[in-house]
Amino acid sequence: MNDDDITALKAHFEAARSHAARPSEALLARVLADAMQIQEEQAETPAPQGRAPAHEAGFWRQVFQGLGGWPALTGLATATVVGIWIGASPPSGLEGYLAEGEAAFVVDLDPWDAFDLASVMEGAM
Repeated sequence: MNDDDITALKAHFEAARSHAARPSEALLARVLADAMQIQEEQAETPAPQGRAPAHEAGFWRQVFQGLGGWPALTGLATATVVGIWIGASPPSGLEGYLAEGEAAFVVDLDPWDAFDLASVMEGAM
């Protein structure tokens, strides 16, 4: 693209900006008449009485809506199922990291268990 093309484009953009596109009065009158007719029809039909208003929804409904509805819960359910699946049958690539040749100890950060850890370590040495 060269300077002549850019100049021509600028001229077209300026022409488009100078001409404000406004709908005709007849179109605006038809849209307004349609809107008034729809509002009257909606005012005549009674609201359904079977459902509770949103502010009176139950606890689980509020939790459901707070989490984001169905899209969020499907993602949460998928992540849960995948986590259980990987935990129940881990991929073969993880066995090298999880099955070390030495014994692994699980240590709690309880200060009273320090003596138990020391006695276990004495037996291992």
